[in-house]
Amino acid sequence: MNDATGRIEDHLKRTRVSDTERFLRENAALFTDPASGFPAYMRLLLKQKGLRQQDVFLRADISEGYGYKLISGEKRTRRRDTLLRLFFAAGFTLDEAQKALRLSELPALYPRFKRDAVLMIAFNSRLCDPAAVDELLTLHGLAPLLLTNPAEGGSAG
Repeated sequence: MNDATGRIEDHLKRTRVSDTERFLRENAALFTDPASGFPAYMRLLLKQKGLRQQDVFLRADISEGYGYKLISGEKRTRRRDTLLRLFFAAGFTLDEAQKALRLSELPALYPRFKRDAVLMIAFNSRLCDPAAVDELLTLHGLAPLLLTNPAEGGSAG
Protein backbone atom coordinates (compact mmCIF):
# COMPACT_ATOMS: atom_id res chain seq x y z
CA MET A 1 0.00 0.00 0.00
CA ASN A 2 1.38 3.41 -0.87
CA ASP A 3 1.49 6.43 1.45
CA ALA A 4 -1.52 8.16 -0.11
CA THR A 5 -3.65 5.04 0.34
CA GLY A 6 -2.53 4.77 3.96
CA ARG A 7 -3.48 8.42 4.59
CA ILE A 8 -6.91 7.85 3.04
CA GLU A 9 -7.45 4.79 5.24
CA ASP A 10 -6.41 6.75 8.34
CA HIS A 11 -8.81 9.55 7.41
CA LEU A 12 -11.62 7.04 6.80
CA LYS A 13 -11.18 5.66 10.32
CA ARG A 14 -12.02 9.11 11.67
CA THR A 15 -14.85 9.93 9.23
CA ARG A 16 -18.40 9.65 10.50
CA VAL A 17 -21.37 8.72 8.34
CA SER A 18 -22.63 12.29 8.57
CA ASP A 19 -19.31 13.50 7.06
CA THR A 20 -19.39 11.14 4.09
CA GLU A 21 -20.45 13.75 1.53
CA ARG A 22 -17.73 16.17 2.65
CA PHE A 23 -15.11 13.41 2.62
CA LEU A 24 -16.05 12.34 -0.91
CA ARG A 25 -16.04 15.93 -2.18
CA GLU A 26 -12.72 16.87 -0.54
CA ASN A 27 -10.98 13.70 -1.72
CA ALA A 28 -12.55 13.29 -5.18
CA ALA A 29 -9.19 13.55 -6.95
CA LEU A 30 -7.80 10.60 -4.99
CA PHE A 31 -10.37 8.04 -6.09
CA THR A 32 -9.64 5.57 -8.86
CA ASP A 33 -12.46 4.58 -11.17
CA PRO A 34 -12.11 0.81 -11.69
CA ALA A 35 -13.72 1.09 -15.13
CA SER A 36 -10.84 3.27 -16.37
CA GLY A 37 -8.26 2.42 -13.71
CA PHE A 38 -7.64 -1.20 -14.69
CA PRO A 39 -7.20 -0.60 -18.45
CA ALA A 40 -4.95 2.42 -17.87
CA TYR A 41 -2.86 0.54 -15.32
CA MET A 42 -2.49 -2.48 -17.62
CA ARG A 43 -1.41 -0.32 -20.58
CA LEU A 44 1.05 1.58 -18.38
CA LEU A 45 2.69 -1.57 -17.02
CA LEU A 46 2.91 -3.24 -20.42
CA LYS A 47 4.51 -0.09 -21.84
CA GLN A 48 6.95 0.19 -18.92
CA LYS A 49 7.95 -3.45 -19.40
CA GLY A 50 8.32 -2.98 -23.16
CA LEU A 51 5.81 -5.73 -23.90
CA ARG A 52 3.54 -6.09 -26.87
CA GLN A 53 -0.02 -6.95 -25.90
CA GLN A 54 -0.33 -9.74 -28.47
CA ASP A 55 2.81 -11.44 -27.10
CA VAL A 56 1.34 -11.38 -23.58
CA PHE A 57 -1.98 -12.79 -24.85
CA LEU A 58 -0.15 -15.60 -26.64
CA ARG A 59 1.88 -16.53 -23.53
CA ALA A 60 -1.29 -16.36 -21.42
CA ASP A 61 -3.23 -18.53 -23.92
CA ILE A 62 -5.89 -15.85 -24.26
CA SER A 63 -7.23 -14.92 -27.69
CA GLU A 64 -6.02 -11.57 -29.00
CA GLY A 65 -9.54 -10.26 -29.53
CA TYR A 66 -10.62 -11.05 -26.00
CA GLY A 67 -7.33 -9.82 -24.54
CA TYR A 68 -7.62 -6.47 -26.30
CA LYS A 69 -11.18 -6.09 -25.04
CA LEU A 70 -10.03 -6.80 -21.46
CA ILE A 71 -7.18 -4.31 -21.62
CA SER A 72 -9.29 -1.63 -23.31
CA GLY A 73 -12.02 -2.00 -20.71
CA GLU A 74 -14.57 -2.96 -23.35
CA LYS A 75 -15.00 -6.35 -21.61
CA ARG A 76 -14.65 -7.34 -17.98
CA THR A 77 -14.15 -10.76 -16.50
CA ARG A 78 -15.19 -12.13 -13.14
CA ARG A 79 -12.66 -14.95 -13.59
CA ARG A 80 -9.63 -14.01 -11.54
CA ASP A 81 -7.59 -16.81 -13.12
CA THR A 82 -7.95 -15.19 -16.54
CA LEU A 83 -6.30 -12.02 -15.26
CA LEU A 84 -3.71 -13.95 -13.27
CA ARG A 85 -2.68 -15.72 -16.50
CA LEU A 86 -2.19 -12.28 -18.09
CA PHE A 87 -0.23 -11.00 -15.10
CA PHE A 88 2.13 -13.98 -15.06
CA ALA A 89 2.60 -13.80 -18.83
CA ALA A 90 3.47 -10.10 -18.51
CA GLY A 91 5.95 -10.70 -15.68
CA PHE A 92 4.05 -8.63 -13.11
CA THR A 93 5.40 -8.42 -9.59
CA LEU A 94 3.13 -9.49 -6.76
CA ASP A 95 2.43 -5.86 -5.87
CA GLU A 96 1.53 -5.04 -9.50
CA ALA A 97 -0.78 -8.05 -9.71
CA GLN A 98 -2.47 -7.22 -6.40
CA LYS A 99 -3.11 -3.63 -7.52
CA ALA A 100 -4.44 -4.80 -10.91
CA LEU A 101 -6.80 -7.24 -9.19
CA ARG A 102 -8.10 -4.49 -6.91
CA LEU A 103 -8.59 -2.16 -9.89
CA SER A 104 -10.50 -4.90 -11.70
CA GLU A 105 -12.70 -5.29 -8.60
CA LEU A 106 -11.61 -8.90 -8.10
CA PRO A 107 -10.25 -10.30 -4.84
CA ALA A 108 -6.56 -9.81 -4.22
CA LEU A 109 -4.49 -12.89 -3.44
CA TYR A 110 -4.87 -13.82 0.21
CA PRO A 111 -1.92 -15.52 1.95
CA ARG A 112 -4.12 -17.69 4.19
CA PHE A 113 -5.60 -19.50 1.18
CA LYS A 114 -3.21 -22.28 0.17
CA ARG A 115 -3.66 -21.78 -3.59
CA ASP A 116 -3.24 -18.02 -3.27
CA ALA A 117 -0.12 -18.52 -1.15
CA VAL A 118 1.42 -20.69 -3.89
CA LEU A 119 0.48 -18.06 -6.49
CA MET A 120 2.14 -15.40 -4.33
CA ILE A 121 5.29 -17.52 -4.17
CA ALA A 122 5.18 -17.85 -7.96
CA PHE A 123 4.95 -14.07 -8.39
CA ASN A 124 7.75 -13.49 -5.89
CA SER A 125 9.87 -16.10 -7.71
CA ARG A 126 9.25 -14.21 -10.96
CA LEU A 127 7.62 -17.13 -12.78
CA CYS A 128 6.51 -15.57 -16.06
CA ASP A 129 5.03 -18.63 -17.70
CA PRO A 130 1.46 -19.59 -16.83
CA ALA A 131 2.30 -23.23 -17.72
CA ALA A 132 5.09 -23.23 -15.12
CA VAL A 133 2.68 -21.73 -12.59
CA ASP A 134 0.19 -24.49 -13.41
CA GLU A 135 2.92 -27.11 -12.85
CA LEU A 136 3.72 -25.59 -9.45
CA LEU A 137 0.05 -25.58 -8.48
CA THR A 138 -0.58 -29.18 -9.57
CA LEU A 139 2.64 -30.32 -7.89
CA HIS A 140 1.06 -29.19 -4.63
CA GLY A 141 -2.33 -30.75 -5.35
CA LEU A 142 -4.00 -27.47 -6.32
CA ALA A 143 -6.11 -26.55 -9.33
CA PRO A 144 -4.17 -24.97 -12.21
CA LEU A 145 -5.08 -21.52 -13.51
CA LEU A 146 -8.22 -21.90 -15.58
CA LEU A 147 -8.02 -21.11 -19.23
CA THR A 148 -10.36 -18.47 -20.55
CA ASN A 149 -13.90 -19.60 -21.21
CA PRO A 150 -14.45 -20.11 -24.98
CA ALA A 151 -17.63 -18.01 -24.67
CA GLU A 152 -15.37 -15.13 -23.56
CA GLY A 153 -13.16 -15.54 -26.60
CA GLY A 154 -10.52 -17.84 -25.14
CA SER A 155 -8.93 -20.93 -26.53
CA ALA A 156 -9.93 -23.58 -24.00
CA GLY A 157 -12.62 -24.36 -21.43
